[in-house]
Amino acid sequence: MTLPIVIIGSGFAAYQLVKALRRQNNEIDICIITADSGDDYNKPDLSHVFSKKQSVADVINTTAAEFAEQYKVRLITKTRVNEIDGFNKFIIAGEHKISYSKLVLATGATPFIPAIKGNAAQRLLTLNSLQEFAACQEQITSAESVLVIGGGLIGVEIALDLANAGKQVTLVEPSPQLMSRQLPEYVALELQKNLVQHNIEIKTACTVSAIELEAALDINDTTTKHGQMLALLSNNDHLQVDQVIVCAGLKPNTQLADQSNIKTEHGICVDAHLQTSIKDIYSLGDCAQFEGLVRAYLQPILISANALAKTLLDAPSAVNLPNIMIKVKTPTYPIQIGGVTCSNEINRWIFDVQTEGIIAKAYNEQQKLIGFVVTAEKTAQAFPLLRELSQA
Repeated sequence: MTLPIVIIGSGFAAYQLVKALRRQNNEIDICIITADSGDDYNKPDLSHVFSKKQSVADVINTTAAEFAEQYKVRLITKTRVNEIDGFNKFIIAGEHKISYSKLVLATGATPFIPAIKGNAAQRLLTLNSLQEFAACQEQITSAESVLVIGGGLIGVEIALDLANAGKQVTLVEPSPQLMSRQLPEYVALELQKNLVQHNIEIKTACTVSAIELEAALDINDTTTKHGQMLALLSNNDHLQVDQVIVCAGLKPNTQLADQSNIKTEHGICVDAHLQTSIKDIYSLGDCAQFEGLVRAYLQPILISANALAKTLLDAPSAVNLPNIMIKVKTPTYPIQIGGVTCSNEINRWIFDVQTEGIIAKAYNEQQKLIGFVVTAEKTAQAFPLLRELSQA
């Protein structure tokens, strides 16, 4: 009897791998173990659920039962894997002991929560999964004012969505600019102007020091509603808000790999074939570190899943990632990013600024194009620029 391919996790990476495997082989045994419900959904859609007034059911593309039937997989939900025995090639998950031919860790990532003091610090919300959305949907929907901690890609998307849903939104970012890991300063300033025009208050170069229930502090403000929280900032400002959402980045889930003596650094270390330091154990998605980087974007995950499917079916295929393109889902000021846009490799930027938008190109010391950013109506130039970048 042939042992199954076992996949730990049921996020985008895991399910793209299943779909890629089934496109090539409809008979091989696949077993999925997941700690959550196992429903198939598109996580980027969570950035727009409030303006669209969506429910949890609206976000689900395929239920766990439907997915298992459609792709002919054994799906074990709401069960955590407790042990991996890489030598004898089996896992322990709850009451299940499952032997495998090949094992894939697609354990995803967990929201990073900054160190924040205060008696309301445990009330911070995150929106990184369907389960988190289900847990906080009612609280955010009923809130009139929301503090978003983190002005990176996800933070600006969620802040704009909440503003479009009629919320009073404040965005706090510790860096001097928004999206400091993706955008040159000039484009970040234009993005900030747009968000401010949509009634988002932005505070950069400061952090949230503490969050207290309003009754805990002696603040002479009779406008504070019962149940509101008071956020104290490092610049001595304070904000009264109904809810706080943290969008301060992700931490790859490496705990299972660590306890199984699988090499980890920033994420689970993998080679060109996505194999970990233990034979026949692989990793992909938000938890995997490939060529020194964790690439938590859809395009590299799709490419990795297609390559890994071939490898798991005994046709080894190395992952070859092209220049990726990132779409920032801020509908009032769309942005697309390609290649390298924040690195010491960049020697100079060339900006073409027009009323219709911005085209910004990044060059290295050899005057070779290595990245670009386009905004507003100029996002139509993204794919021609991506081709130019590939040719360069």
